[in-house]
Amino acid sequence: MTRHSIRPAGPADAAALADLAADTFPLACPPSTTPEAIAEFIATNFTVARFEGYLADDERMLVVAERGADDVDGGGDDGDGEGDGHGTGALVGYAMLIAGDPADADVAAAVTVRPTIELSKFYTRKTAHGSGAVAGPLMEAAIEAARARGAASVWLGVNEENARAIRFYEKHGFAKAGRKRFKLGDRYEDDWVLVRADFTAA
Repeated sequence: MTRHSIRPAGPADAAALADLAADTFPLACPPSTTPEAIAEFIATNFTVARFEGYLADDERMLVVAERGADDVDGGGDDGDGEGDGHGTGALVGYAMLIAGDPADADVAAAVTVRPTIELSKFYTRKTAHGSGAVAGPLMEAAIEAARARGAASVWLGVNEENARAIRFYEKHGFAKAGRKRFKLGDRYEDDWVLVRADFTAA
């Protein structure tokens, strides 16, 4: 089994975050998304320079899951991110929160508990899916970061076809509050707006 540490991201993480984002973003895209649209989105939004800007922005908070040393457990893949070619110290998940009221009118109508913070990005490597060893602690850290910032709620958008992600978010206290649209390539995708307003319940 692999141990992981959860920590705030710093300027030195920009390149690793860009690599992680490029690796994980396609996993959340609906099946109809073309490879060209995915590549264009990554090239525009997940460059090292972009992450340097995100990390320097006082309104954004980034939290990362970092692989630690392996315990001796007899070998095998326990779903915690081992076996993906990324060794000790590699980033296996990240979350990005953005403070401030929603700019999108549909989101603003759905998110009624203020002040609020957007959970803009929440991704883990594919090898970490299903176990909760990375995503669970990372979500707890993201919620704690929002709480420390004074938020009364956290909201996010998730594609309506991403049943796995929706189940995970609902397990962690989020509930459907409305809908919004997200442009990816030359088409709009339909997203659920999920909100968590009770920070005392997981």
